[in-house]
Amino acid sequence: MSAQDRLTDALYGLGWSTVKKLPEPVAVRLGRTIADLAWKQRGKGVRRLESNYARVVPDAGPERLAELSRAGMRSYLRYWMESFRLPAWSKERIKSGCAVKDVHYVTEGMASGKGVILALPHLGNWDLAGAWVTTELGIPFTTVAERLKPETLYDRFVAYREGLGMEVLPHSGGTAFGTLARRLRDGGLVCLVADRDLSASGVEVDFFGDTARMPAGPALLAQQTGALLLPVTLWYDDSPMMRGRVHPPVEVPESGTRAEKTSVMTQALADAFATGIADHPEDWHMLQRLWLADLDPAKGST
Repeated sequence: MSAQDRLTDALYGLGWSTVKKLPEPVAVRLGRTIADLAWKQRGKGVRRLESNYARVVPDAGPERLAELSRAGMRSYLRYWMESFRLPAWSKERIKSGCAVKDVHYVTEGMASGKGVILALPHLGNWDLAGAWVTTELGIPFTTVAERLKPETLYDRFVAYREGLGMEVLPHSGGTAFGTLARRLRDGGLVCLVADRDLSASGVEVDFFGDTARMPAGPALLAQQTGALLLPVTLWYDDSPMMRGRVHPPVEVPESGTRAEKTSVMTQALADAFATGIADHPEDWHMLQRLWLADLDPAKGST
């Protein structure tokens, strides 16, 4: 392990061991302070966040974009402070930490026995939403996590999420899709963050007026298993509670090739994501390049 990897792992370990012990008001203030410091330094992530917001809010001038990026960093650090503290939250705190509209789509879908896929963008706190699903709804689920470097950091993330009641599969390795399909055929729940493609097999979609690439997995799983595909968007308000909405199901088209059906369904997901992001842009934690026009053509990735 390199010195940089050891440092990264140590810092995350410090976050999990220390932040979760802080009183909640202290953790909130600490998160806001770190966010404001990072915003003032205008590093690569902050500049990319602001550039992405410029696409989401095209009529925003420099002052509005600066306000959005500052609010975005505060939202992002709120995510991290909550995530570090989640393992120490009581079941009651988790249940009271989230309110979701139209959750009946999930419960009715699960009752049908066909399986349910929840697809989310990087909005709000998807870990809190997952903990709420396992705690308030009492539904375990399977998800996929990108393999992080160093490996010990990835192991921390897996242990953390499994401690919240999630089954976590590695994104790499090629076996995740088959396992997800089996869980769905058994009537299970699968949750996937799906607004940024991490492979070369993504689907091109129109997203805020330009082309982006999003994962094909949710649409393909719905086609192959008959599971219900539900977009979900999350956001914060001024309270300690996170809000959410389950959108109506994305239907499998009656005609077309598998690729054509996948394209239509992934575009429908992108449209639902865009609705939530447009309403709450500051809660979209996209600090990486997303649109094809922003990607390095020589590398094809960020």
